[in-house]
Amino acid sequence: MVGDEPMANFIQITTSDELAAAFELSNTVPVALLKHSDSCGISAHVKYTLEALDADIHVVTVQLHRDLSDAIANRTGHRHQSPQMFVLRDEKVIHHSTHYGIDPDKVAPYLNAPK
Repeated sequence: MVGDEPMANFIQITTSDELAAAFELSNTVPVALLKHSDSCGISAHVKYTLEALDADIHVVTVQLHRDLSDAIANRTGHRHQSPQMFVLRDEKVIHHSTHYGIDPDKVAPYLNAPK
């Protein structure tokens, strides 16, 4: 039935405080974090496929917030790519994927795993 499908809630991260809050939230629940490019067809496709997740997805748009993208790379130890998906738990990366390797079916178990 239309309207009964899960739908991701994309939360834009635009400040370093919001990024820090997303990492802090991962101490309570797993946090999905997507580095997204508004000018990349692959990134647009990946974001579209992630709509199937019944989850909050925190998004950093790399063209608008390169400083936040760099902060994610520094904090996670994963060099910058776009699109790039992280699932954080206890402020650490428990899942990482890039480009067409970003698959909602592979991300979902990390978001639903008990602590």
